[in-house]
Amino acid sequence: MANILIVDDEPNIIELATLYLERDGFKVEGVATGKDALIRQESSNPDLIILDLMLPDIDGFEVCRQIRARASVPILMLTARKEDVDKIVGLELGADDYLTKPFNPRELVARVKAILRRSQTEYKPSETLTIGNLTIDTARHEVTNNGKPVTLRTKEFALLVALAQNLGIVLSREKLLETVWGYDYYGETRTVDVHVNHLRDKIAGSGADIETLRGTGYKMIATEVMK
Repeated sequence: MANILIVDDEPNIIELATLYLERDGFKVEGVATGKDALIRQESSNPDLIILDLMLPDIDGFEVCRQIRARASVPILMLTARKEDVDKIVGLELGADDYLTKPFNPRELVARVKAILRRSQTEYKPSETLTIGNLTIDTARHEVTNNGKPVTLRTKEFALLVALAQNLGIVLSREKLLETVWGYDYYGETRTVDVHVNHLRDKIAGSGADIETLRGTGYKMIATEVMK
C-alpha cells in the first residue's frame, strides 16, 4: 500500500483527494503548510507527494526544491495557475507531473498510479551506457563526463538515458514527453527543449552530442573526442 502526502491549504481539496485515493487503497496524510510538508516528508517518507503551488508560508516551488535536494520521492504539483512558465519551472525543479485546478479527482488518481508505476520500474535493469567519454550507469543513477561526475536532476537523467538508449535514432518531442514524463503534455513541448539545453551544457566535450532536427525532434550522436 503506497503512502501519499497531500500538501494543500484548502481542506476541501485534501478531503476530496483523500476520499478518492483511499477508495483505491492508498494511505493518505494531509498537511496545510510547506513547513509541515518538509517535516512530514522526512519523518513519514511518503511514496508520493501531491504538492500545491500556493501555500501560506513557503511556496510549492521552494518546497519542491528542498525535497528534491534530499529525496527522489515522486512529486505531483497542483496549481490554479495556467501559465506555461509555471509548468516549466515546476518541472525544472524536479516535479514529476503537473495538474491544474479544478481537476477531476479520477484523473488525479490516474496520474498518481501512473507516476508510481514509472517510479517502481525506472532504471531497474542494470546497464552501463558509454558514448565517447560519457558514461551512464542506470542502476546507480550516475553519469560521468571525461571521468568527472555530472549532477543531473531526475528528468534530465531520464531524458539522457532515453536519448542514449536510442543512439542515432530521432525521437520526437512528443515521444520524449511520453517516455520521460509518462504522458502527453497536450502540445506543451517547450519543457523538452529546456531540459535538452541543460543536458547539452552538462555533457559538453564528452563526445556525446544531442542533435536537433528542426520540426522533428532530437537524436544523440557520437562524435570524435580528444582523450
